[in-house]
Amino acid sequence: MPQLYIPEEYHPILTVKETEQAIIRIKNFFQLMLSTRLNLTRVTAPLFVPRGKGLNDDLNGIERAVHFPVKDMNEQEMEIVHSLAKWKRVKLAELELHPGFGIYTDMNAIRADEELDNIHSLYVDQWDWELIMEENERSLDFLKATVEKIYECLICTEFFIYDNYPGIKPILPKKITFIHTEDLAAQYPDLSAKERERKCTQEYGAVFLIGIGYPLANGAPHDGRAPDYDDWITETAGGKHGLNGDLLVWNPLLQDVLELSSMGIRVSPATLQEQLVARGCTERASLFFHSALLKGQLPQTIGGGIGQSRLCMFFLRKVHIGETQVSVWPDKMREHCTKRGVPLL
Repeated sequence: MPQLYIPEEYHPILTVKETEQAIIRIKNFFQLMLSTRLNLTRVTAPLFVPRGKGLNDDLNGIERAVHFPVKDMNEQEMEIVHSLAKWKRVKLAELELHPGFGIYTDMNAIRADEELDNIHSLYVDQWDWELIMEENERSLDFLKATVEKIYECLICTEFFIYDNYPGIKPILPKKITFIHTEDLAAQYPDLSAKERERKCTQEYGAVFLIGIGYPLANGAPHDGRAPDYDDWITETAGGKHGLNGDLLVWNPLLQDVLELSSMGIRVSPATLQEQLVARGCTERASLFFHSALLKGQLPQTIGGGIGQSRLCMFFLRKVHIGETQVSVWPDKMREHCTKRGVPLL
């Protein structure tokens, strides 16, 4: 059976019916907070995009996209999206929004290569958002300021849940802690990247881990990042690199890290070229998305994704993401959850 952890003392605070009602409350409240705080307007997003145009998110570069031919388009191949990291910049160019304004959307994806466990599912639902920024805002200060706005939305949402369900007490710290992956590696040189994440997130409660994708002093990146959406190569203070990161919170039920968001300042034409060279995939420069960016036809943006089911899972104190979304699970996992009183939707 895939890795699964259910605490001995776990009992759902809410019934299935109450959970379903709470999910929509969280989603409505949080997206209103997010759109208001970041000046985002909602748009409709695609479930699939044409294959071979460079529009799909490559994640770590090894995950297979689910694809299919379209009978009425001469068997042209389409791909189910992994995320909308690149599609959003094209959409923003079409909308001709001004700097300081952006978009958000409900992104639904299928990730067939996920290893299924408490927090990973074949079905991924998240708020994908993208904000147009000025070129002079390409800095860690702007990244941090944006992260703090998103974290304020999380704090407000947690109180909203507590106000409606008093049995769910707030646990997030008032402030989020910023840590660079290079500093974390220097602090815990004998731990793996995931062990370092656990160590710092357990200590601080909520962490934004900066600089994911660029090789650390030991020669390996903290984690993989595709070369064509987040800027992980730009040098910042102290010789560190990266204008991106992950928003992590400590999940006391699972005694583990829960990543709620991956985000960052996006590649410019110059940093896209650098990152394509660094990853040995310069052939992508001729693809539709990459070509448009290199020609200066797309706006400079900051953006990311925020997991909807993970957010609900965390705020409703659930141990399995299947308690806040409908997906497909191995029979043994579903049987084990049923025996342990974990109701998968």
